[in-house]
Amino acid sequence: MTYTDDPRLLVIEDRLKSVRSIVPVMSSKGGVGKTLVASLLALISVENGLRTGLLDLDITDPSTHIVLGIDPSKIQPVEEKGVIPPKIHGIEFMTITYYSQENPIPLRGFEVDNVIRELLAITRWGELNILFIDTPPGLSDESLDVLTYFRNPKPIVVTTPSPLSIRSVEKLLTVLIEQGIDILGIIENMVLAETSSNIYSLCRKFDVRYIGKISYDPSIDSVLGDIASIKNTLFYKDLKEVFKQIEKALI
Repeated sequence: MTYTDDPRLLVIEDRLKSVRSIVPVMSSKGGVGKTLVASLLALISVENGLRTGLLDLDITDPSTHIVLGIDPSKIQPVEEKGVIPPKIHGIEFMTITYYSQENPIPLRGFEVDNVIRELLAITRWGELNILFIDTPPGLSDESLDVLTYFRNPKPIVVTTPSPLSIRSVEKLLTVLIEQGIDILGIIENMVLAETSSNIYSLCRKFDVRYIGKISYDPSIDSVLGDIASIKNTLFYKDLKEVFKQIEKALI
């Protein structure tokens, strides 16, 4: 696809020109905590004094607003030569739910990709140190094609110690490397004890950085949407340590 085929691609490039680092948060399958990681990394980034954005591109099942405790029906983004992302908890936050609310969005693959392009083309990001993107899970066209819309994206891959998750991640890493994507690293979520040796082996095999681990925290689901309570969880504490490694990797 070229700019001639779809002029929105040129618009997207211009919209993101003032964003220093673009960090898509990816997973090879659902249920590994990708959305939670993306949302709370953005929150931690703001705490560290960085100008931060969060973009939910999981079009058919957006849920970052749930993590952040947002009622999209009560927020109306400002439209001025595009859409200015509302600032939520200090984060410039953009999501399709401002328009779809909590209604289901039954779209086919090519339709999802079209909505993603439109959302990227209309969103006016300011000067940001870092933009986290919650991407669609899996190896679908929309989850991989979205990387081509960004200048030098540095994706983070989220996995769990589960053998099924690790095997699935191996496929995702293979595809990303074949596409010449510079992978920022792997985050291991839901860790019960020590880091899985399989994760370390995976990192060595693909020459990918192990960013850090997040302990299994059964309390996190019960406090979603309550930012004050989230900040007191083990999950958040571990993720703050992970963020330090992300900052180092981006410098």
